[in-house]
Amino acid sequence: MTASMDLKVLVVDDEPAVVASLQKVLQREGWNVLTASDGRTALEMVREEGISVVVTDFQMPEMSGLDLLRSLKTIAPDTEVILITAYGTIEMAVDAMKQGAYDFVVKPFKRHDITRGVRRALEKQRLVQENQQLRAELDRTLGQREIIGQSLVMKETLELVDQVAPSSAAVLLTGESGTGKELIARALHRGSPRSKRPFIAINCAAIPETLLESELFGYERGAFTGATGRKEGRFERAHQGTLFLDEIGEMAPHVQVKLLRALQDGEIERLGAVKPIQVDCRIVAATNRDLVQEVKNGRFREDLYYRLNVITIDLPPLRKRLDDVALLAHHFMDVYAKKNGKEIRGLTPDAVNLLTNYSWPGNVRELENAMERSVVLCKGDTITADNLPQKMHIHPGAQRMITFPVGTTLDDVEQRMIAETLRMTQGDKRLAAQLLGIATRTIYRKIDGKKESVNEEGQPI
Repeated sequence: MTASMDLKVLVVDDEPAVVASLQKVLQREGWNVLTASDGRTALEMVREEGISVVVTDFQMPEMSGLDLLRSLKTIAPDTEVILITAYGTIEMAVDAMKQGAYDFVVKPFKRHDITRGVRRALEKQRLVQENQQLRAELDRTLGQREIIGQSLVMKETLELVDQVAPSSAAVLLTGESGTGKELIARALHRGSPRSKRPFIAINCAAIPETLLESELFGYERGAFTGATGRKEGRFERAHQGTLFLDEIGEMAPHVQVKLLRALQDGEIERLGAVKPIQVDCRIVAATNRDLVQEVKNGRFREDLYYRLNVITIDLPPLRKRLDDVALLAHHFMDVYAKKNGKEIRGLTPDAVNLLTNYSWPGNVRELENAMERSVVLCKGDTITADNLPQKMHIHPGAQRMITFPVGTTLDDVEQRMIAETLRMTQGDKRLAAQLLGIATRTIYRKIDGKKESVNEEGQPI
C-alpha cells in the first residue's frame, strides 16, 4: 500500500530504539516519515515541514506528549496527533481526546494498531487538503468578489492589491473606519505564496496597553503574576503566514520599540524569555489615523513608520464610490435576509435613491448595519424607503448651497455651517455632527460659545 508523499508523519520519542522501530514500520506503508527526539524539536519541525500526523510518546522529559499536543493544537490545529503510552488509563485517554488527540494507543501494541491509526489520520488530512484545494479553486474562480466594487476607484484599488499580493513587502492600509481594511488584508494574504499558512489578526486598539505586548510576543511561565504556563504570541502563530496589525496608530511607544526590532531582525522574545525566536511573517498594518502627523507629533516612531510603509494602499471612503452602494446594499440584503429567514426580492427605487445620495460617514460598515436593520423591519418582500434609517431621509434637494464673501472669517464660516446643518436636520445634533464629520460634543461646545448667533435648534437669532 502506498500513500501520498506530501503527507508527512512525524515520530517523537526520547528512546532511539523506539523511534527507529516505528519509523521502519511506518515507512513500509509507503509514508514519508520524519523523526524527533523531544517535543521542542518536534514543534520546530511542524512549523518548518508542514507535518500531517504526529505519533508521540506520552512520557518524555521536559515536554510530555500531552504538552506537545496542546502546543501543536495552537500552532498547527489541523495536524493530527496520536499518543502512545505504557501507562494508559481510561481517564488519560478521555483527557487526551478532549484536548484534540486523534487516537490513544497503549503499549504493548501490535503493528496494525499504529498503522491503522496513522492511516485513518492521514485519510482525514487528505480530506482537509482536498477541501483546501477546493477553497483555493473557489478563490481563483471568484477572484476578488468577496470585495464588492465596480466603481473606477475601487477597481484601481483592487488592481493594486493584485499587484502587491504576491510580494513579501510590508503593506500599510490607510483610510477611514469601516472601509474594509481587514477584507483587503485577507485578499493580500489569499493572493500571496503564504495563503496556505495562517492569517492572524490583532486589533491594537481593542486590547489593553498592558496586555498588547504579551498578545503579540507571548510569554513564558512565571513572566508575571498569573502567567501559569507558556503562551505563544500572535507573531509565532503567524509564522510563515500573514500578521494583520489593525489600528496600528493606537500602539503604545514601548510596544512600538519591540515591534520595530521584530521587523528589523526577524526575531522576537517572549516575555520572561532569554532566548530569541526566529519568526517569518508578512506584516500588513492598518490605521485610520494620519501616521505622518502622528510622527510629527511624537506619538509614532518614524523608523517604525517607514518599516511598515513599504507599500501604501489607501482605501476610498464609500462617499467616493457611490456607484458601489446599490451593489453592496443588495449583497447585504441577501446575507441578512437568509440569516433572518426572510424572502426579500429587492429594494424600491426610492430606497436606492436614498442610499446612493447619503454621505455614509460610517462607510461600508454603516451600510451593512443599515441593511440589516432594513431587512428586520421589512414587512413585505421589498425594502422600501420607510425601512431605512431616518437620518437618510434628508433629501439632497432640500440642501442649499451656502456662499461666503471673500474675507469671511473661518469662525463665521464654521458657525454658519453648523447653523444651516442643524436647520436641515431639524435640530438633531447627533445627525448634524455625522454630516459635518465632527464629534457631537463639538456641536454643543460651538453652540454654547455662540449663543448670540445660534439658538438650540440651530436657527439664527
